Amino acid sequence: MSQNQTDKNSSACGQAVLFDHEKLDVYRMELQFIAWVAPLLDEVSSAAVGRTREVCDQLDRASLSTLLNTAEGNGKRQRQMRAKFFDDARGSATECAACLDAMVAKGVMADARIIEGKKMLLRIVSMLCGLVDRFDSPAELRDEAAEFQADRLQVEEVNYRSKSSRTRTRTRRI
Repeated sequence: MSQNQTDKNSSACGQAVLFDHEKLDVYRMELQFIAWVAPLLDEVSSAAVGRTREVCDQLDRASLSTLLNTAEGNGKRQRQMRAKFFDDARGSATECAACLDAMVAKGVMADARIIEGKKMLLRIVSMLCGLVDRFDSPAELRDEAAEFQADRLQVEEVNYRSKSSRTRTRTRRI
């Protein structure tokens, strides 16, 4: 690979993009959430060990599960399998939001402290729902959508006489 191609494949953090899942906005947002939650977990773990150990462990696992399911799902070839992994990632992201709520309910975190994380999670869940919808739709629906798009096109045949006397078709949008 040439240096120019390597430069084109660089991610926002300066690393070469090697896998398709690294190009997904949702994957990068999930990485941002993990980076945001790591210091929060350290803060909570040092504050009240007994009351929060389980919720901290669960939040750590769920945030990682979101990321890993997204990566694995994007690597699947079958549409239904992709949708399943993206749906699992969505479930883990909502689990993260519940863990943040549990920390507030246990009195170890203020509402204001978790707002940024919940905003990230809301965006992550939204993107994952879009991916689930995209890959979970049956083939018939995709065919109907393609037919609808074809109906919106006006096809005009224009005969061009070339050396081989071929007929060409030009398509234009109306």
